[in-house]
Amino acid sequence: MARIISSALTKRYLSSTAARSTSKAFAKPYKDIPGPRGPFGLGILYQYLPLVGRYSWLELHKAGRDKYEQYGPIVRETMIPGEDIVWLYDPNDIATLLNERDYPQRRSHLALEKYRKDRPHIYRSAGLLPTNGVEWWHLRSELQKEISAPKSVRSFLADLDLVTQEFLEYLPLDCSFDILPKLARLNLELTCLMTFDERLNGFSPDEQLPNSRSTKLMRAAETTNSIILPTDQGLKLWRHFETPKYRRLRKAQEYMESVAIDLVSQKLAYFKESKPDDNGDNHDGTMSRSSLIEEYLKNPNLDLCDVVGMAADLLLAGIDTTSYTTAFAVYHIARNAEVQAQLKAEACRVLATPKTPLSADALRAEVPYTRAVLKEVLRLNPISVGVGRILNRDLVLSGYHVPKGTVVVTQNMISCRLEKYFPDAQEFKPERWLHRNQAVHPYLVLPFGHGMRACIARRMAEQILLVFMLRLLRNFEVTWMGGADKMGVRTLLINKPSRPVSIQLKRRDESSHGN
Repeated sequence: MARIISSALTKRYLSSTAARSTSKAFAKPYKDIPGPRGPFGLGILYQYLPLVGRYSWLELHKAGRDKYEQYGPIVRETMIPGEDIVWLYDPNDIATLLNERDYPQRRSHLALEKYRKDRPHIYRSAGLLPTNGVEWWHLRSELQKEISAPKSVRSFLADLDLVTQEFLEYLPLDCSFDILPKLARLNLELTCLMTFDERLNGFSPDEQLPNSRSTKLMRAAETTNSIILPTDQGLKLWRHFETPKYRRLRKAQEYMESVAIDLVSQKLAYFKESKPDDNGDNHDGTMSRSSLIEEYLKNPNLDLCDVVGMAADLLLAGIDTTSYTTAFAVYHIARNAEVQAQLKAEACRVLATPKTPLSADALRAEVPYTRAVLKEVLRLNPISVGVGRILNRDLVLSGYHVPKGTVVVTQNMISCRLEKYFPDAQEFKPERWLHRNQAVHPYLVLPFGHGMRACIARRMAEQILLVFMLRLLRNFEVTWMGGADKMGVRTLLINKPSRPVSIQLKRRDESSHGN
């Protein structure tokens, strides 16, 4: 029933927004959209400079809230002359924007695009993240077949469950610690297992050393993600000479690239030497579960450069995005005793003992509260501030004519924290997703993007998060040790907790199970 209602709402909103988008003759001119232009229209890039500016690249959600309060649900911000960004807060406008035709375009990861285009001997394209148009769709349509397929995601569940249990045994007990860097190890391990069918053994003492492969990969991913926004905006001097930020990105990408090439080469050699039987069985009689890279290597529509680029993209995107979201989930769970109690009860229902395997059926149909917790985490702490597009046609947004070619970015994170859309918007209340008195606009909560450019690993990420929460609460009591102040957000393209996620774990007493 909920899906039927959601589908009906979506159709209604798309119908109404389509009608509005055709009324260009009555729309107000683009130049009249309110927003900051800077002195003499020269832009407000200086407002983002360290020490002197009022805004920060590391706190874009605060800048977004400030602009909403000053100017309203649509804002035109001039960064430098000739370079505007239109910010959207109204979910009806967001629906209009994302009711896309042709190939949706965006402007992002520009420095990464330059890095890869400067290395044609390794990459055939800039990859999924910065590429647009037909070239992007060719990659997307081929790469999403394996990673998005529900069957592929379910085939990974047993290994995911076992690695998560191994990870939880690696965590310290009865003392305060920051779980975030440890979660990065977990998600690197899972990314490599899913992508290459390779274990890095990131929980071992040797791999925790500063110069280990695991540690350097985690550092390279965070470095790259932290540099994307500052290099995407402003004067882009890195296009003409190597700036300090571009140098850091280059070195980080060189390391991630070297690991990707090494692991793809190993898989290619193994794939050539030892092919499974046609029925999917290995020669020893056991069932095989192909890695993503193995499936990509089989695809005649992808060449080796495409596969290397996708491997590098997965290493970049697979570590921090899920780690940060998991860390926010742990933060909210640790600070809410009632939420923790209900999660524990649900975990104990589907996992009779701490070692009971988690089934795909249970994960799909028997954990509604755990799914509600995840939805609430993604409402308050989405993976990014919003969704960006370059308009491929003229649109009417909030009554203004916005021309083709304009950069438009949604502000879903801000809208999801407004009382007009969610009562008690700043409070963590998973129950709002179980017993909704009013329908939630389908274009408000979009943590994985939307449409053709939505995250292709969404199902895999959700599965990882659900398994982690169930295993954590089945085995441990979680206590928040980070003080009374609420956790803030650092916007490194993807949203990161602003300070250590300090918790204490205590193993549950099985003798009290069910009491």
